[in-house]
Amino acid sequence: MTVTVTETASDAATPARAQAHAPLPSLAARARSIGGSPVRDILAVTARPEVINFAGGLPAPELFDAEGIAAAYRDVLAEAPARALQYSTTEGEPVLRAALAARTSARGLDTGADDILVTTGSQQALSLLATALLEPGDTVLVESPCYLAAIQAFGFAGARVVAVPGDEDGIDPGALEELVVRERPKLLYTVPTFQNPTGRTMPAARRAAVAEVAGRCGLWIVEDDPYGELRFEGERLPWIASYEGARDRTVLLGSFSKVMAPGLRLGWLRAPAELRRACAVAKQAADLHTPTVNQLAAARYLADRDLDAHVARVAAVYGTRRDAMLAGLADALPAGSVWTRPEGGMFLWARLPEGYDTTALLPGVVRHDVAYVPGAPFHAGEPDRATLRLCFVTQTPDEIAEGLRRLGEGLREGLGQGLREA
Repeated sequence: MTVTVTETASDAATPARAQAHAPLPSLAARARSIGGSPVRDILAVTARPEVINFAGGLPAPELFDAEGIAAAYRDVLAEAPARALQYSTTEGEPVLRAALAARTSARGLDTGADDILVTTGSQQALSLLATALLEPGDTVLVESPCYLAAIQAFGFAGARVVAVPGDEDGIDPGALEELVVRERPKLLYTVPTFQNPTGRTMPAARRAAVAEVAGRCGLWIVEDDPYGELRFEGERLPWIASYEGARDRTVLLGSFSKVMAPGLRLGWLRAPAELRRACAVAKQAADLHTPTVNQLAAARYLADRDLDAHVARVAAVYGTRRDAMLAGLADALPAGSVWTRPEGGMFLWARLPEGYDTTALLPGVVRHDVAYVPGAPFHAGEPDRATLRLCFVTQTPDEIAEGLRRLGEGLREGLGQGLREA
């Protein structure tokens, strides 16, 4: 018997439909509108070992207490492997939260373990706060200039980021109040101690005034303090969170990245209960919890080692490196340049004379095997293109001197070619 198969129009169209390659749905608007970090882009370009890199915000790796941290991991994995390798609670390991609370209380801000949420680096804390506090279109106030990754985090949440005018002491409280009244922002973000990128520190009177504005006008304050323990000179200042007007509305962020090791990815936030719970829910959706073994190792390190003594040794070295950079800046930068003199932290901020464009000058400087970060990306509003950030902690004093020599050559060459602001 012969069977004849008749192809219908529908059958004939099936292969064509199967072969069609439809376009994919587009990325979310926030992913299309927020660019990557210019700092990361610069580091990728300047990764060659011969480059003296003043661009990154990297702690000096030779100062890590690798032996102490390794011992903490060995002890935790030997004594409690099942716990260390298991899932943990979103809020963080109780032993670490208790240790962090004790350190915070000892520094003048009464804190219990339940006030702390452990995060995967303090950068995650910014993302969690943005999720918990911000709706698209909400206004966030920031310093000018401001930590670049904070601008990114708030922008990614759809917020409108507005810079508060300030001076060498940081935010102007009068300008802050005017903006709060006019813009009705959700929060103010500040790094009051050894600020990134400028290295400046907000004086106590200015902190009290900012706290008073927040209390009277109704404003959350996010106080980021990743560098505060790295003080070379002067006296420690109280957190904004410790002032009466701000205690119920300030989120304090901390991190082990600059004082222990950034590879641990351990940060934390201290926040009022309702906001802290909202951040915990956001963290559940993000990563469930920060790695258990890292938390337990950090807690063990705090129990067995003297972190304060380690930080004091690191700060002493960093102070020497800051001095080396300060000593060479006058010869490296054009006449008429000005720069900050930080009392601690990792960065200083320089401004070339009016009209110079540090973004345009950078490629020529990199050809001299040295790098900095142009200042423009750190501005939420109109950028100051004559500014730049220098990190002084990653290189030795001799390397800093050589790097500044190269920087001076590169800038002079670029300026001779007329690379100024258009």
